[in-house]
Amino acid sequence: MSVPKLALSEITEAALGKSRAEAVVVGTVQGANGLELAPGAEAVDAALGGTLVEVLRTLGATGKAEEVVKVPTLGTLPAGVVLAVGLGAPEPTAEQVRRAAGASGRALAGTARALTTLSVIDLQAAVEGTVLGAYSFTEYKSEPGDAPVSAVDVGAPTEGTTRQHRATLKAATAIAEAVVIARDLINTPPNDLFPASFADRARSLAEAEGLEFEVLDERALKRKGYGGILGVGGGSSRPPRLVRIAYKGARPRKKVALVGKGITFDTGGISLKPAANMDHMTSDMSGAAAVLASALLAAKLKYPLEVTAYLPLAENMPSGTSYRPGDVLTMYGGKTVEVLNTDAEGRLVLADAIVRAAEDDPDYLIETSTLTGAQVVALGNRTAGIMGSDDFRDRVAGIAQATGEGGWPMPLPEELRADLDSKLADIANVTGARWGGMLAAGIFLREFVADDLPWAHIDIAGPSFNTGSPWGYTGKGGTGVPVRTIAAVLADIADNG
Repeated sequence: MSVPKLALSEITEAALGKSRAEAVVVGTVQGANGLELAPGAEAVDAALGGTLVEVLRTLGATGKAEEVVKVPTLGTLPAGVVLAVGLGAPEPTAEQVRRAAGASGRALAGTARALTTLSVIDLQAAVEGTVLGAYSFTEYKSEPGDAPVSAVDVGAPTEGTTRQHRATLKAATAIAEAVVIARDLINTPPNDLFPASFADRARSLAEAEGLEFEVLDERALKRKGYGGILGVGGGSSRPPRLVRIAYKGARPRKKVALVGKGITFDTGGISLKPAANMDHMTSDMSGAAAVLASALLAAKLKYPLEVTAYLPLAENMPSGTSYRPGDVLTMYGGKTVEVLNTDAEGRLVLADAIVRAAEDDPDYLIETSTLTGAQVVALGNRTAGIMGSDDFRDRVAGIAQATGEGGWPMPLPEELRADLDSKLADIANVTGARWGGMLAAGIFLREFVADDLPWAHIDIAGPSFNTGSPWGYTGKGGTGVPVRTIAAVLADIADNG
């Protein structure tokens, strides 16, 4: 993991004259009279003789969101370049600051040190956006190109104390680093990240934070009756695992269970996927990466909670030992499932983990997974579908929207339950209908959630992996969604129960 080193800095003409930054980032907005400078840019403009707006307009800058324009300082500042990034609205939201900071972080590649003034508007958003925008995964490239910016001085807001600013900087950096951990795991190719190696990485990360760690191998899974995980992982030469990581804060106020789908590669099994874009299925363990990173973050930020994360890890492969359509699996806890489609495998490993997580007697359960293509059909590539018990579902959805990761509350219609009826078992793993696939998957998971346990399921099939061009603070590949949402939910539970 590599993230820029960040430090608080003053933004005055005197400070700019002494700065070692090679580039200075300022914000621009679309004001009533066209392009205007955002708060924080005053000292930079003054150092340039008050001409920055005129120069930017001459270069065609408009202040639209994520627009990046570079202006040479021609010796008027130690920094050789002013990087102007558009925020759009004259009064930008935290998410607009975060996306602008992300665009600037990406544009700073090849720069050793920079200074950003976007933090004057919103310190946390600017830090998160800068770190995540600068992210680059180049472990497998022999010629990685320009290195990400290695150090960023962060201008202090005018309001609040230095102590508050330092606390915000620490928290925002930790949150961004947690997202980077998830991104690194998602972007690691499946020949190097398989159930056993994922478990080994999880152990190293957990033990570095002093967390309790447990892993069940295929023999322990069989002995304890984890039929879903064993069924899905049975076709691979690389057997499945179930990882448990536990953090206990000082005087914990609540207990929260996290569960994340960890299919390290998904061919669809016997119900084989089409070849086109199957390489994207390296991201099918994004849920497990997110809950691992969230548990580590809880420890780093010392949340007054008990947080237990479960990572059911399997590789879904076709072979002579694969589970088949028509098989009946006995899940952990005893419920039976008729398998009608082996490509609906995520819900099977999750069901085992959800039942086990409930044995810890949590006050809340959050599960996240790249569960259904139906999520993408319904909500697109950037908006997660959030289901579960009504009150907690709505609470999680509201927090997801506030973080900028986004999410939309979805129902679990009772009439769809009958479509999961099985002639052989307690429930089938898919319906025979084309419609409501995301909702049916949520209803399936609900069958395994303990009675009266507030829970939320976050379907991130689209938002977890960006197959298009970079935007905002989101590059190509793994995004780390919904780490920031889970972090904010944990913080909210710690504060409000």
